[in-house]
Amino acid sequence: MKNWQILKKQLLKNSEFQEEYKNSEIEYQIARAVIKARLEQGYTQKTLAMKLQTRQSVISRLESAKTLPSLSFLKRLAESLNLSLSVQLK
Repeated sequence: MKNWQILKKQLLKNSEFQEEYKNSEIEYQIARAVIKARLEQGYTQKTLAMKLQTRQSVISRLESAKTLPSLSFLKRLAESLNLSLSVQLK
């Protein structure tokens, strides 16, 4: 973790990296929340995918922050994990 913090500090000196980092924050917040909830439920990616009637690769892309899911998918995801969904604009 310490190595990442050092690298992140160095990378954030680059304005292009700063912009990309800022633009991908939502994807990373969603990914972290999904991983945490999935693990707390004791699900594998495959198990969660089966509950959502989708493929494991969809869950993998979501958890690696390579995609921004639709609101309808997030609703289904929350329901499958017995969670509530909250969207907030600041």
